[in-house]
Amino acid sequence: MIAARGYMYGMEGVTGQLVCGRQFMNSLEDSSLEECKRAIEEEPWLAAYYEIGEKYIKSRDGRIWFTFVGLDRSVASIKSKGRILILWVDEAEPVTDAAWGVVIPTLREEGSDWNAELWVTWNPKRKTSAVEKRFLGTKDPLIKIVELNWRDNPKFPAKLERERQRDLEERPDQYGHIWEGEHVSVVDGAYFAKQLTAAKAGGRICRVAADPLLTLRAFIDIGGTGARADNFVIWIEQFVGREIRVLDHYEVQGQPISAHLIWLRSKGYVPGLVTIWLPHDGDTQEKVFDTSYRKAFEDAGYAVEVVPNQGKGAASQRVEAVRRVFPLMWFNESTTEAGRDALGWYHEKRDLERDVGLGPDHDWSSHSADAFGLGAMVYEIPNDTALKPIKYKRKYLA
Repeated sequence: MIAARGYMYGMEGVTGQLVCGRQFMNSLEDSSLEECKRAIEEEPWLAAYYEIGEKYIKSRDGRIWFTFVGLDRSVASIKSKGRILILWVDEAEPVTDAAWGVVIPTLREEGSDWNAELWVTWNPKRKTSAVEKRFLGTKDPLIKIVELNWRDNPKFPAKLERERQRDLEERPDQYGHIWEGEHVSVVDGAYFAKQLTAAKAGGRICRVAADPLLTLRAFIDIGGTGARADNFVIWIEQFVGREIRVLDHYEVQGQPISAHLIWLRSKGYVPGLVTIWLPHDGDTQEKVFDTSYRKAFEDAGYAVEVVPNQGKGAASQRVEAVRRVFPLMWFNESTTEAGRDALGWYHEKRDLERDVGLGPDHDWSSHSADAFGLGAMVYEIPNDTALKPIKYKRKYLA
């Protein structure tokens, strides 16, 4: 398409460059150069218009030429490029918001009946990525969104169809992202991949309401204040007989305790209806506000329980606790989506050279996973189930 549009510009007497960018490009081997070459060579009329060299593509009339750039290292260089007719950013999922802020103002060329265009292509991965936030859902009439998939490819080969069918059967938790353009719900090696897939297939991710006669529980992973602090997470759950109803999820970074209290009250999670469950550091003084989280929540009127430190291997204990009770969980779909995204991402860090596990990877997903694991460990498994109680809970359960 970019080669065809370049041909059209050339035929109209317009001179300029077609810039093909990716976030990561250490050399031309990482660029779209070869892809563009193949596309041009497959169409005789394009092959007749363009001259193709080992490291370049340009029109034979000298009007149109291709340029290939990496945005991570040379995004600033785009500002100095003149006559950009089209900037095509491929594999745009990892492109940062800062890079878009540099790139977009460089598209300043326009003629009597045309203007410079930005083309962006990507396979959706995370809803929170900069490209998703900037372009999807926009009301700008000049931004057009087109969804293309394997169904739209008239040359979709039989080999890929076999691969698609195999993934559908053997990797249902990853199929939606790989083949249907869905966001990643679980990553390869995620601790709770099978459990989330089973919950979705079993209809346990749906509309779930709280029982008004039973206490709610807020399970928390503590963050701090400041721009570099860990995220603060709250899961709202309710234990109803054999069920664990997962009702709500909250996550912020760098906010004071007052912000968390405001959220709780704004959602109706007020003292008397909710018990706060804190990890072992809930008794530790907060560095900025010189008070512990236990005291802050108690001063606000909440009943508070602090779970003792499980010691070495606590993270693995939480993972196993979650896996154990996941079949009993029902998720309120609309309010727990961000939390479920984190659970689907939470995975083991591995030493690839030795092929050994190094325990949970501490990344953006681990805060929600830790708070969720705290709730699983606190859950008291009913005696009439086939599941056995978790022995180490006896240390802190009344």
